[in-house]
Amino acid sequence: MSAVAVEAARRRTFAVISHPDAGKSTLTEALALHARAITEAGAVHGKAGRRGVASDWMEMEKARGISVTSAVLQFAHRGHVLNLLDTPGHADFSEDTYRVLAAVDCAVMLVDAAKGLEEQTRKLFDVCRHRGIPVITFVNKWDRPGREALELLDEIEREFRLKPTPLTWPVGIAGDLRGLIDVRDDTHLLRYTKAPGGAREAVEEPVPADRAASEEGEDFARAREEIELLAADGAVHDRDSFLAGKSTPVFFGAALSNIGVRLLLDAVVDLAPPPGARELAGGGSRPVDAPFAGLVFKVQANMDRSHRDRVAFVRVCSGVFTRGMTVTHAASGRPFATKYAHSVFGQDRSSVDVAHPGDVVGLVNAAALRVGDTLYDGPRAVFPPMPTFAPEHFAVVRPVDIGRSKQFRRGIAQLDEEGVVQVLVSDRRGEQAPVLAAVGPMQFDVVTHRMENEFSAPVRLEPLPYHLARGTDAAGAAALNRSRVVRGEALTRLRDGSVLALFPDRWQANSFERAFPGARLDHLVAAHE
Repeated sequence: MSAVAVEAARRRTFAVISHPDAGKSTLTEALALHARAITEAGAVHGKAGRRGVASDWMEMEKARGISVTSAVLQFAHRGHVLNLLDTPGHADFSEDTYRVLAAVDCAVMLVDAAKGLEEQTRKLFDVCRHRGIPVITFVNKWDRPGREALELLDEIEREFRLKPTPLTWPVGIAGDLRGLIDVRDDTHLLRYTKAPGGAREAVEEPVPADRAASEEGEDFARAREEIELLAADGAVHDRDSFLAGKSTPVFFGAALSNIGVRLLLDAVVDLAPPPGARELAGGGSRPVDAPFAGLVFKVQANMDRSHRDRVAFVRVCSGVFTRGMTVTHAASGRPFATKYAHSVFGQDRSSVDVAHPGDVVGLVNAAALRVGDTLYDGPRAVFPPMPTFAPEHFAVVRPVDIGRSKQFRRGIAQLDEEGVVQVLVSDRRGEQAPVLAAVGPMQFDVVTHRMENEFSAPVRLEPLPYHLARGTDAAGAAALNRSRVVRGEALTRLRDGSVLALFPDRWQANSFERAFPGARLDHLVAAHE
């Protein structure tokens, strides 16, 4: 293999996905702890004054105990470089999560032992299936009361049409975990002693099978019987089936107590695929040993409050990135200098000189870059565009203090470029009173928080009575705006100049189509689809 291919083979770039409150950020922190990337884990309970996880760096995240933006953690484990992308679990931030999934090669799906498969988990799994991303499953919170292990596996197979192949199996029911059996080596039981508060790794003690059978009795015997039953049913890990998205390796544990996390971390190294050739927008693919090409999957401002900077996160897809190299910005065709390049660990970062396929590079103050952009060296490369979802919530935003209009305009433009919300404008209101369009209402909370705390421009929101958006053109917009029989209005998306027709409901949209049969009205992809 070429030197680039060798380095790519050492990389594992993966996301952790789940429904809110399944323990995703806690698992992210536990993985970093076991990889010795941090020395002490924090718990996420949304209580002010308590230490937040390394991946939750925004003040709003620390205060509420939720993730509202994706974060990147890079660390080493067993001679490999792991790029872990933590994602928001809340459905209101689906767009950010979906963008992250365009930048990874594998996903760890977190399932709550008590709740099983939840709505957002289902949506995210569908995205992984659509993108061909193999999924490793971690059944979390097994140290609390929950459902039967076999029942959870049945649910995964029934709802996802995915064969669950357990690689660890619990001894003891949920809430009374006696230990774990590594299915690949069932000669012993792994027994755990939790650290106080889960701040450090749980002590893992291998107990020989004969001693475990004596000490754990019926629980150990039942666990072995269930493993044999699953094997007889074909629930045996097969790499080709896993990579093809037909099966999912399953692990059990408790992220908050750091139980079973080491086995999951080892599985990411052993099972997750390394970076491979990436599909191009015009057809074909870009092999990892081609000249440099990277995908901008996220833009984030004010990570460093003292410098008020702006960071574009670039997934290296091919070749070698070197700090200071000049590449081509595919969207404009212009040269782009990469003078300020950083490796990122949550909010912390340090200069990076070289990055290989699978790595994530933070380009600082890259004002020309937008989410979905491609950077390349050598032969032209353009990666497929990022998804943009149909917004369902709309509000006019105005500055509280008209004297802060300059800061207001700069802040709204920045949040639009980051994709925090979509910003729409109309001739009726003008750019001094733009309309914010969001998938979920919590995005508006992020806007008001950041406008006040990062841009010193407090805002007030005036909700609009619209919940349905359709794509249209200038003729459709003119027809809607002059109509006296249909409630709605048309606005222009600031980011790309496209026109959206807004309606209170589907009935009004249908009325418009009947009244103006020649007007263009395009269905947009909804976040819940």
